[in-house]
Amino acid sequence: MGVDVTLARIVQEGTSPRRRSTTSIAVVLDDGDVLARLLPASGLPMLARVDPYGDVVLSGSEMEQLLDELHVLRSRSDRSEAVVIDKVVVLAERCRGEPGCELRFEGD
Repeated sequence: MGVDVTLARIVQEGTSPRRRSTTSIAVVLDDGDVLARLLPASGLPMLARVDPYGDVVLSGSEMEQLLDELHVLRSRSDRSEAVVIDKVVVLAERCRGEPGCELRFEGD
């Protein structure tokens, strides 16, 4: 029941949304269900939207709030949880810095 996190690049030829596709750049796998357990119960507005059974897609413009919330969550977490959160932070920072990217939280 993990929540994997994928950094994806948006590819769109022309203006039609039907020609929109994404290419995965990097992935953080939630093998220990750390994210599935922590994110929905975080009490933080953006992270609480994550559903272990669904998908949440965030644009580059949402990364500042996401990073703020991830830092709060990290400060509340133990060392093994912080390792996973740090990997998500790296993806969020890349998403913020690379135009045309999005961050996907993908539940089972």
